[in-house]
Amino acid sequence: TVASAIRKALPKESLLYFGDTAHLPYGDKSPAAIKAYSTRIAEFLVARGAKAVIIACNTASAHAYQEVRDLVPEHIPVINVIEPVVNYVATLPENKTIGVIGTKATIASKAYIKGLHEINPTLIVHSLATPLLVPMIEEAYGDAEISDAIIGGYLKRRVLHGITTLILACTHYPLIEAEIGQWYERHKKQVAIVDSAWAVAEAVKSTLRDLTLESKNEALPEDHFFVSDLTLGFKRTAAKFFGDDVRLEAFKLWPEG
Repeated sequence: TVASAIRKALPKESLLYFGDTAHLPYGDKSPAAIKAYSTRIAEFLVARGAKAVIIACNTASAHAYQEVRDLVPEHIPVINVIEPVVNYVATLPENKTIGVIGTKATIASKAYIKGLHEINPTLIVHSLATPLLVPMIEEAYGDAEISDAIIGGYLKRRVLHGITTLILACTHYPLIEAEIGQWYERHKKQVAIVDSAWAVAEAVKSTLRDLTLESKNEALPEDHFFVSDLTLGFKRTAAKFFGDDVRLEAFKLWPEG
């Protein structure tokens, strides 16, 4: 979702993407494992010439941003997916009660609550771990009856009652944004849904502009998509955003065993 948003916001830029499908989901991994995976991927991206690194995962952003920032050379900007969303949501005047849904690790980090309260301490923020959503999305249940049962089972939890804004604190969740919106419509609830992908894309755009790193190349961009394990579910998801001709290359960053 983040790669797609960046492609729309920055059509001249070439994308170098690494999806760690072998270790998905990160949400139930330990902070130590998340840091180890994230820094290794950052090394891979920098070695292949990345001029900016985007941590396109809320869990990795919550637990490994500083480690990635320390690893990546100082002249290369590192952008996480939490800060742009927090900056946007915290300054909206109509926001009073905010809900956050994400993986277990993201919610346990309290990164959104801390970030929102640093900007606006008066905000009421409720968070809920929704660990079944990522595997549901990966298994392509987005249009199935089972997805509505899982989504509804989470959204009707008492902790999310009365929210005016819902932050989708996982970059998988925009894939079911329509289903989440439909659930609220059926239950006659007015809740603004915030998708992190577009906010991150705008942050990348402004960062490249401020550092004069924008591509001046008029030729078509050349994208490279790597995954640690080539799965059918991920191929389907990639095709939704980049077409059936998207080429995914399996690349093992970690030794077997």
